Amino acid sequence: MIDGRLVVTGVQPPAHQAAVVALMVALKHACPPDLLVSVGSLDFRPTRRLSLRPDILVTPRADAGPQYVQNALLAVEVLSPTTRTTDVVTKRALYAEHGVPAYWLLDPAAQELTVLHLNQDHYTCEAVIQGEENFHTTTPFPISLTPSALMG
Repeated sequence: MIDGRLVVTGVQPPAHQAAVVALMVALKHACPPDLLVSVGSLDFRPTRRLSLRPDILVTPRADAGPQYVQNALLAVEVLSPTTRTTDVVTKRALYAEHGVPAYWLLDPAAQELTVLHLNQDHYTCEAVIQGEENFHTTTPFPISLTPSALMG
């Protein structure tokens, strides 16, 4: 829901779902107990008129309600042809506007992970990792990732 309007996307292709599951497993293995990795079960709802459901959401466990959170540490969107513009433009702006510190875009077709970090009120690109390249970050917790390993 954006500005009170319902925005719906259709069923995603198998490559999209496989990438979501692979990244979720990697994040869950690295996630400390005080944080929660959620896949499609929690909305990010910073205001009454905005409710976004990223493919993957990392939030403090204590902040997670039964259906939504108001604060998020990381939002991840897996790109597909039907969601690319919404994920790259609209959601990027909304997550930044509402203070989500990290936003990742995983593109299964390109085997590419774009890592963005909030810099005041907009995202700056920390890295674009492709194929077999390895990426290590400490945000929101220490983890190492390789895009090609997330596409299986």
